[in-house]
Amino acid sequence: MFDEFKKFMNTESASGILLMIAAVLAMVAANTPLHIFYDALIEMPVAVRIGAFEIAKPLLLWINDGLMAVFFFLIGLELKRELLEGELSNLSAIVLPGVGAVGGMVAPALIYAYFNQGDATAMNGWAIPAATDIAFSLGILALLGSRVPLALKIFLVSLAIFDDIGAIVIIALFYTSDLSTSALIVAAGCIAVLAVMNKRHVTSFSPYLFVGMVMWVAVLKSGVHATLAGVILALFIPIKPAAGSSESPLKELEHDLHGVVAFGILPVFAFANAGVQMVGVSFDSFLHPVPVGIALGLLVGKQIGIFGLCWLSVVLGLVKLPNGLNFRSLYGVSLLCGVGFTMSLFIGSLAFEASGVNLLFDERLGILAGSLLSGVAGYLVLAMVLPKTSASSDGA
Repeated sequence: MFDEFKKFMNTESASGILLMIAAVLAMVAANTPLHIFYDALIEMPVAVRIGAFEIAKPLLLWINDGLMAVFFFLIGLELKRELLEGELSNLSAIVLPGVGAVGGMVAPALIYAYFNQGDATAMNGWAIPAATDIAFSLGILALLGSRVPLALKIFLVSLAIFDDIGAIVIIALFYTSDLSTSALIVAAGCIAVLAVMNKRHVTSFSPYLFVGMVMWVAVLKSGVHATLAGVILALFIPIKPAAGSSESPLKELEHDLHGVVAFGILPVFAFANAGVQMVGVSFDSFLHPVPVGIALGLLVGKQIGIFGLCWLSVVLGLVKLPNGLNFRSLYGVSLLCGVGFTMSLFIGSLAFEASGVNLLFDERLGILAGSLLSGVAGYLVLAMVLPKTSASSDGA
């Protein structure tokens, strides 16, 4: 199991570094004469038509609605595996990161709401600072090398899993538009077919893929965000091997998709969404309630919510700190969780894409500022409090 965890850590850490590169390239492209080509690329119309049926979107939305559905499919696979066999199957091991995740979502949302109360449109972005980017966070943690105790890595990964669950629930409940009954009926029919295939232990991925694509189109047309189709599909992929086989269909898919998502889909998403034009930006732009609420939600809200609730739970005797984890390192990783980036950008696009008001610039400015400050602060704190020599496997 630890070998699989190390593989996960290596992939996520490398992906985080690649995400940084993609974000920098997007900023360069958006703030140089290349911005003409950058804007033309992400706004390029792309259409798929079959008879009278058509899906026509700019490339940016194909990335956000299509490629990110694959990302959420992978999250769904990871969640199912963790619930059945992994860290989330052990109640005693998940209480502390679960408590931290709750605080890490509530406190940033409250800080954002404080700065944007009274503005109904701006309040649509309340969930933006509630997200944590696991790839970015682990990428920064990897810079500290073997000094990082295993217990700290497991805490961060477990907290991020709960964070992903929270993001899925938030998107499903709060970021939906007018619902189409007919499209929802088609999606429900697809779910029923998936349930039957799972019950009969169909292990070939092809039929799941076909039904999943139909469901993705139906969910896209229903008003519920299309990426949730990826999560639903993942929950029906069998984890038990077929008769006469030792390979788990779910684990095999997870293994095959991890590199594609980490080194392909997420960097593409980052490049398409992180290109903030800084030309003509005034100091007042940084003081707009939207970026201020997001930046402070990530930088201040995350550390207060995660560290504060974990500290209180330990002091009250409700949970215990794992061996190798102390309050100083817990505070450092709480700061690191303020790196929202990918999930924050994604939720921001959902919050403001249909608002009729161009707040996307403000949203991305706050995300980049809050994530950068949180990443730097978290790294500096951990660099000071972690052992100067290699940590042992138990985090001593």
